[in-house]
Amino acid sequence: MQYRPDMIMRVHVLAILLLLSACFDALASDLYATINTLRAGAGDCAVANRLPPPNPQDALERVAQYLARGYQLEPSLKAVGYRATQANVIHFEGDGVGEQVAGMLATRAYCRQLQNAAVTEIGLFHGDRQLWIVMAAPFLPLAGISERSAGQRVLELVNQTRAVRRTCGSTTFNAARPVSWNAALANASRLHSESMARYNYFSHQGQDGSNPAQRAEKAGYRYRATGENLAGGQINPEDAMAAWINSPAHCANLMNPAFTEMGAAFAIDGKSKLGVYWTQVFGAPR
Repeated sequence: MQYRPDMIMRVHVLAILLLLSACFDALASDLYATINTLRAGAGDCAVANRLPPPNPQDALERVAQYLARGYQLEPSLKAVGYRATQANVIHFEGDGVGEQVAGMLATRAYCRQLQNAAVTEIGLFHGDRQLWIVMAAPFLPLAGISERSAGQRVLELVNQTRAVRRTCGSTTFNAARPVSWNAALANASRLHSESMARYNYFSHQGQDGSNPAQRAEKAGYRYRATGENLAGGQINPEDAMAAWINSPAHCANLMNPAFTEMGAAFAIDGKSKLGVYWTQVFGAPR
């Protein structure tokens, strides 16, 4: 078989690409191993507890490539469809950076980033005179928590909040009697959270134009008074409650002595703006 010059050139280019790929794979493997030992306490990064190795993710490797091309972190995460609760970047630049990076990472300057226990996934990119490392905590709200247990935890936290005198903005409330769980209010909460998650909005006005009182009534709750708290983006009941306590209007609902019952629920859509949506409905039955 005879080879044309253009065929020989393509073979040479392919061989070079395969060689570069093998070199990068070896560097990546060595670098991941280095990071794993540093998370376990090697070098200047002493730790009380060994942290598990972060899991390499193709999406974060693509994020690192975007960063190398001059993009910012948040747009890069969004471009690859990776939702993170937190993320950090380590960047090195210069001649021979691939050979020097292990020693640089082992210094105390990078211990805090490498030993962030919340960060469980990683990606890297090695280009011309630069190396990017992206470490992230993936968006995993309420992992292992059922809707019922999350609601009961909110109820528990609400009654802890009502048990003491509290100032909400410029208004001081005396301790209030505990509220009890109401299934109809919980259902109204669930439906509104699901609506916000599905249609990607955050408002007391429903997708159908309804207000909180109308939604409670539609769920079968006959009321003398109702009130609604919303929160978005919080990944557990404690964070949602903290947001409500720190907001004067939401805090006032929490402390309102007229309310005797409540329900709460969350809904999740990782593609929506806030990711997770909380609704809490208070009521006083008629």
